[in-house]
Amino acid sequence: MTGQQRVQLYGADWCDDTRSVITWMNRHHVPFTGHDTTDDQVRARAVELAGGRTDIPVVVTPNGTVLVEPTVAELAGALAGLRQPRRRSTGSRCR
Repeated sequence: MTGQQRVQLYGADWCDDTRSVITWMNRHHVPFTGHDTTDDQVRARAVELAGGRTDIPVVVTPNGTVLVEPTVAELAGALAGLRQPRRRSTGSRCR
């Protein structure tokens, strides 16, 4: 999957909302590329994408939709078609 087909996530590891979005995307197998807004240039890009808002996280879908501080419902709606099939383990299963 190319970078343009992946979700772009702008946020910071100290931000609870960013961590929640990362957890949600990992749990739902949504491929994404993270961008650390503690870097000034990355932060400026996130603000630009968010129409001047300084809130994080900023999520950009492959079709260009920008979500700022998205709720779980907003993530689910915007990213539903991007979920990757879950890989099955060939090992034994827990019982």
